[in-house]
Amino acid sequence: MRRRERLSKPAPAFPDLRLTVEDIIAEGETVVARWSCRGTHKGDLNGIAPTGKQFNVTGVSIARFTNGKMSEGFVNWDALSLMQQLGVVLELAKSKAVAATR
Repeated sequence: MRRRERLSKPAPAFPDLRLTVEDIIAEGETVVARWSCRGTHKGDLNGIAPTGKQFNVTGVSIARFTNGKMSEGFVNWDALSLMQQLGVVLELAKSKAVAATR
């Protein structure tokens, strides 16, 4: 899968997706961006039916450039928080509370 295809894949699931770059730092060949995004789950996401729930997640992207082109890239984001906000994965505190009442 090409990079552009990966970047556009979530679009049908989150048609109102908004990405905000919170900080960007560049030094030498390396650029680091801290970002957040928000949206509403309105379409299929890898087999997860639309929930209509809103979400807000954060992440960090790091890119290295060689001869003016990106040669390496890393992304770290809070996928667990997204799944919890969509109600796909229970939050630990909630599941412990439910277990304690049984």
